[in-house]
Amino acid sequence: MKKISIIAIAALALGFASCKKDYTCKCTNTPTGGTASVNTYVLKGVSKGTAKTLCHDTEDKNSAGTVTSTETCELSK
Repeated sequence: MKKISIIAIAALALGFASCKKDYTCKCTNTPTGGTASVNTYVLKGVSKGTAKTLCHDTEDKNSAGTVTSTETCELSK
């Protein structure tokens, strides 16, 4: 019985470990009235949920609340 428990725990641990992968986050930053630029980030050894949290669209505003740039991001493996 102990051997079965140890094997089950080991299999479960490997299952969680295999969920972490490398992802690429490609972001296009477009300033208002400017030229767009592309930035690519590699997220190594993270879960898909963490990668989604780190790779997201953003919007920058000045002190008056006017949008000065937007960044659109795309996540891939």
